[in-house]
Amino acid sequence: MLHRPASDCSKSRPDEVRFFQSWLQNPLRTGAVSPSGRALARTMAGYVDPHSDGPVIELGPGTGPVTSALLARGIAPERLVLIEYNPEFCKLLKVRFPAATVIRGDAYDMKGTLNGALGKPAVAVVSSLPLFTRPVHERHQLLGQAFELSRPRAPFIQFTYAVVSPVPLEAGHLDAHRSQRIWANLPPARVWVYRSRQAEAVAA
Repeated sequence: MLHRPASDCSKSRPDEVRFFQSWLQNPLRTGAVSPSGRALARTMAGYVDPHSDGPVIELGPGTGPVTSALLARGIAPERLVLIEYNPEFCKLLKVRFPAATVIRGDAYDMKGTLNGALGKPAVAVVSSLPLFTRPVHERHQLLGQAFELSRPRAPFIQFTYAVVSPVPLEAGHLDAHRSQRIWANLPPARVWVYRSRQAEAVAA
């Protein structure tokens, strides 16, 4: 199947329009009415170490603003594994990031969706999923899958518009760091970074 050149695809409709239409069709799955702003995308990408060896998984990349920030951060495109549910966004991502691996599927079933596609453990999972639309146990299951597929202490990076953690913190299981509120984003957002303490417990 032939794809249109990236320039034609990007000019056909603004990303904001694509995102808003996707939100209208399925607001619980899309979660936001517009793509992440540049300041938010840069903040999320800033928590990924570009010198670590291994894939970087991105959940819900949408039209690719965080993907672009990861590339600007120095992550080689071949290391990016993008899981997106929206078929139109998947087509767009394949045009814009041809060297990345784009997989259409359910990010909340990461293991089943990836189905062994990772060559080695991930060094980070970067998520733009609307976690507050899911029950708490599904959010914890998502983190559990992410940590299982990642190197010990690899970060799970999640943004939110809320003032509280999108993943309720369980004492003794997670380390969590939150960024300053990013006022340049509309609406203002914050980034949470979670790391599993399981590796520490095994080492002890």
